[in-house]
Amino acid sequence: MILCIETATSLCSVALCDRDRVVIARDSGAERSHAARLTLLIEQVLRETGTRASDLEAVAVSRGPGSYTGLRIGVSTAKGIAWGASIPVIGVDTTLSMFHGYIEMAGESYTNGQNDLFCPVIDARRMEVYYAVYDEEGNVVKPISAAVVDSSFPPGLKDAGRVFFFGDAVAKCRETIKRNNSVFDEGFRISAASMWKPAYEALGKKKFEDLAYFEPFYLKDFLATKPVKNILGN
Repeated sequence: MILCIETATSLCSVALCDRDRVVIARDSGAERSHAARLTLLIEQVLRETGTRASDLEAVAVSRGPGSYTGLRIGVSTAKGIAWGASIPVIGVDTTLSMFHGYIEMAGESYTNGQNDLFCPVIDARRMEVYYAVYDEEGNVVKPISAAVVDSSFPPGLKDAGRVFFFGDAVAKCRETIKRNNSVFDEGFRISAASMWKPAYEALGKKKFEDLAYFEPFYLKDFLATKPVKNILGN
């Protein structure tokens, strides 16, 4: 089994998967509760399935892009479990995990169209998003990037059919993008359960992270904000 950890956005979730399915998944209902809830969710899924950390084949974690703090908490927790249990860590691109989760969610409601593309979008403040573009097989059409959303976003796409947008930045995309054949799906919710297929694919290829040097894929430098109010009165 693989323990999957998703903390790239404001929501925190954990899933336990085997080679055939997602065995159990638990999400935190509170936003930005990663530090308080992540280890409790992990303990819950392990306890409910009678699984010990040493029984796991690997720990998979969303490697980014996304929230600086959320990614740091998720990766640090994954590395701690892997170190203690002597198991490998698998880093999964957040946008690839989102693609697999969206395709599974769409299920029978999705009808194959010629040259359809899929664009997971993650909020990166103001009008900027983290995104990637995949075809219906999950092949990368445009690699992970950061960009400001404008009327023709994403840039550089030619001969595309429908473009499906999904993720926590889809609302700002709907308001701005004027591209023909755009489909905006606000029903998608990112979850650790979406990591199941890419995590096991990486396990089969023994594509593991180096515990000593593995860091989240922040994509952009972290910018700390300065408090407006001086509570010390100086």
